[in-house]
Amino acid sequence: MEEFFPESFRLDLKDERNAFFKLCKEEQIWICKPSCSNQGRGIFLLKDPAAVTTLQAKLRSAEEHLLNQRVPYKAPQARIVQRYIHQPLLLEGKKFDVRSYLLIACTAPYVLFFAQGYVRLTCVSYDAASDDLTVHLTNQHMQKKNSQYSQLKDETVWRMEHFNNYVNEKFRKTNGLPKDWVFTVFTKRMQQIMLQCFLAAKHKLDRKLGYFDLIGCDFLIDENFKVWLLEMNANPALHTNCKVLRDIIPTVVYESLDLVLEVFNKRLKGQSVLPLETLCHFVHLYHEDAAGLGQKQPSKLSPGQPTGQFLHPQTGGTSHFSQSPAKVLENSSKELSCSRKKAAQKDLSTNCPNYTSRAALRPSWKHPLSYHRARGLFTSSEDMKRK
Repeated sequence: MEEFFPESFRLDLKDERNAFFKLCKEEQIWICKPSCSNQGRGIFLLKDPAAVTTLQAKLRSAEEHLLNQRVPYKAPQARIVQRYIHQPLLLEGKKFDVRSYLLIACTAPYVLFFAQGYVRLTCVSYDAASDDLTVHLTNQHMQKKNSQYSQLKDETVWRMEHFNNYVNEKFRKTNGLPKDWVFTVFTKRMQQIMLQCFLAAKHKLDRKLGYFDLIGCDFLIDENFKVWLLEMNANPALHTNCKVLRDIIPTVVYESLDLVLEVFNKRLKGQSVLPLETLCHFVHLYHEDAAGLGQKQPSKLSPGQPTGQFLHPQTGGTSHFSQSPAKVLENSSKELSCSRKKAAQKDLSTNCPNYTSRAALRPSWKHPLSYHRARGLFTSSEDMKRK
């Protein structure tokens, strides 16, 4: 994990908590954040040994208070401290991270997909010494607290194509990067990290037909172009408060449900999951042999199905698209007419849950999102109900 995950410690586990306080004597910034929270709530920075000492005393005092009250032991809130990456790559002088998606479309058998997301930037230039959290945290809810957000909100989210063009123009020659680094090296690395995390945690998943989950994965790139996984979020935020998100988020939701329903129906009928008809922008990452579950699966992907290598429709290089934009639109039109899509999109923007829970150190995948919970996103859309 040290190859892609910043050094982290759980403060609710005594051994890890003691190891952290023993380690952090030097001048090093740490970021402290709670699990099972969202929107940047409860996050703060530990910038010097004095701040660490204050935190240690606070935790010890809380434990002693519980003991003195003679009440049943209550574990402290699940919280981690993570080594802060203080030399991130900057875009136009601003800190950023990349939100991508991991779709567990089925747990019986395991079927896994990857989708590119978008780039999230801060409103103001980066300053590691700043005490302003909007300089350090890129999520939209935190950026709304910045006075410049109303004027800059459409500039705080970039499409991956914009990001790729920027890297080609600004960093390719000076850093010796291959052309379309974003759609080749970076994309492949994100897929590798996601798959490794899934394989490490899959034994915690309930293996039931109809169970699935959509995970929001946040990646940071440092100035040496090393890719770091910051955290994985259950119930990722589905806000559509700027132009790029209004295009990306509904597509992610529609295509996620299409894939889940296709896999669900095929498994229900005892059919082979592959080949898939509703892949669109998602990339097939992993498919476990389901022979032990009473289903015969093909030994390999059928021709034309992506396995992590696919062509970008504009550049001809490797990309996150599995089909051309024209093909995507053609497939989408088979499912929903233009008017129905607009109606469903309107419902999505008004009814999506305003929640992103954080599972920073160990992904909380014990209870994947069930089928009926996802359908709840569309409670006022008759079309989605019928589907």
